[in-house]
Amino acid sequence: MLNTVNNIVILTGAGVSAESGVATFRGPDGLWEGHRVEDVATPEAFQRNPVLVQNFYDERRAKLRTVQPNAAHQALATLDKTWAGELLLVTQNVDDLHDRAGSQRLLHMHGELNSAWCLACNARSPFDGVMAAGPPCPACGQAGSLRPDIVWFGEMPYQMERIEEALARCDLFVSIGTSGAVYPAAGFVQTARYHGARTLEMNLDPSEGSFHFHESRMGKAGALVPDWVEQVLSHGLC
Repeated sequence: MLNTVNNIVILTGAGVSAESGVATFRGPDGLWEGHRVEDVATPEAFQRNPVLVQNFYDERRAKLRTVQPNAAHQALATLDKTWAGELLLVTQNVDDLHDRAGSQRLLHMHGELNSAWCLACNARSPFDGVMAAGPPCPACGQAGSLRPDIVWFGEMPYQMERIEEALARCDLFVSIGTSGAVYPAAGFVQTARYHGARTLEMNLDPSEGSFHFHESRMGKAGALVPDWVEQVLSHGLC
């Protein structure tokens, strides 16, 4: 299979960052770090209680400074640096661990914790401070106008057109550490297969869409991903 691969699309989810100590989206009790998703991850929640939402993301932003990229992040960065064909790494994660590992051909479809979106001027700016304090927008100076640059439930993920184009061109689609429960990302495997790509899933447990993949490998991303990247690069396609 690898001998015919030139274009690769990789999707990563919470399972990649969990081994670094980043909390997964929902725990077994259905809560996200002690909160109902409806209370911290919707536009309605932000309108209803902006202080709660801002504090929640400020806490997550602070926790992000205490964790480091793991072997899976590092291996994908190595693949990105080495692969001569097209490659697009699409992450559902809002952390910056792929960035810190060195991945360049990277797209954050659900936004980024370390980014602020100004509701006054519509600018997006790097941000690593405390948003609940109502700081001024780095672009326009308006105080109290920032919200987390996060795609909440009910909002459209970023750069979907670019993602769909990459899925239509890829020879290989790889899903790593995702539940297969959240759309549109859960449908990427079907789009890739429709256009003729081979598909591979690497996950701790079978995802809800496992039956769509040509191959599934079960285990921790920190072990599976480096082994897979070594396999890919050893074929001399780069």
